Amino acid sequence: MTLGKVGMYGGKFVPVHLGHVYAMIRASTMVDELHVIVSFDTEYEKKVIFKDAMIPYIPFRQRLRWWMQLAKELPHVHVHAIEEIQTGSFSDWEKGAEAIKKAVGKEIDVVFSSEHRYSEYFDVLYPNAKHVVIDAGREKYPISATEIRTEGAFKHWNILPKVVQPFFVKKVVIVGTESCGKSTLVRNLAALYNTTYVEEIGRAYYERLGDCENITLSTDFPEIAIEHKYQEKQQVNKANKVLFIDTEATVTQYFSKLYVDEHQPVLDSLAANQNYDLWLFLEPDVKWVDDGTRSFGEQTVRNANNESLKKLLNDRGVAYEVISGDYEDRLNKAIELVDDLLS
Repeated sequence: MTLGKVGMYGGKFVPVHLGHVYAMIRASTMVDELHVIVSFDTEYEKKVIFKDAMIPYIPFRQRLRWWMQLAKELPHVHVHAIEEIQTGSFSDWEKGAEAIKKAVGKEIDVVFSSEHRYSEYFDVLYPNAKHVVIDAGREKYPISATEIRTEGAFKHWNILPKVVQPFFVKKVVIVGTESCGKSTLVRNLAALYNTTYVEEIGRAYYERLGDCENITLSTDFPEIAIEHKYQEKQQVNKANKVLFIDTEATVTQYFSKLYVDEHQPVLDSLAANQNYDLWLFLEPDVKWVDDGTRSFGEQTVRNANNESLKKLLNDRGVAYEVISGDYEDRLNKAIELVDDLLS
């Protein structure tokens, strides 16, 4: 049943959850066009709404992006971001309504929300519009954004839309020199936590070429790092709360220095833009295995290379957890650290 021509559904959406999506979809069936309004006041949100929150701050552009993704197959649904400074006065609502009307550019004749109490505001702000309340009792999705902020995203993981989940995924990167068990640990952790992982692209890169040391070029390393970043982006969208990553740009820089004796600024730039939640550094104290792409098996060389990699990380100010011992010890320690991160 069409209730009007132009509808409006707004909120801060910190974060967007399936209750919001449900309201948007329902509203979109009742009007010829629906305008979703993402209101924001960055300073107020950081100081008040996200004070003591169990989730990271969500910039308004991220919320806008989520709604753009959610509504992209609905041509009659339009999304806008409106700055609405919060002072505690009703004038905040009035200024916000003025900005919303300007953004919509048409007479709004239906206003949607999930709160009956908003009628006293909307009757003043949109006197010619009907206020339609959708699922006020939250029967379809018994959740609120406040609960997610205070209890954490992982407790309510399945009520977050698929486009929202990647924002909250924790990224665990595992680094170390040759043959220290990175690939094995990454795969085992991904299986245990029922999630995805990013393999060491350098290994795959040279396997595609059929050799490694004899044909290595300095241009290989930026290509490896960029491909690795692309795979991170792909896999984080599929991850279940946590993503495990085998090596990163600093390790690629280390191998560039090791194989072609070249420190590459482009790799520094990539490393500077990384953001991982947990770094696990594996010591080279397990047996060295020659897989066809490795060249530095002598233990004294392994130890020296290990210190070189640590220096690169230390120079960048990276805080990492050192893991050593046999494969069982490594797995147990890694699980302990990842569980702490996810809790």
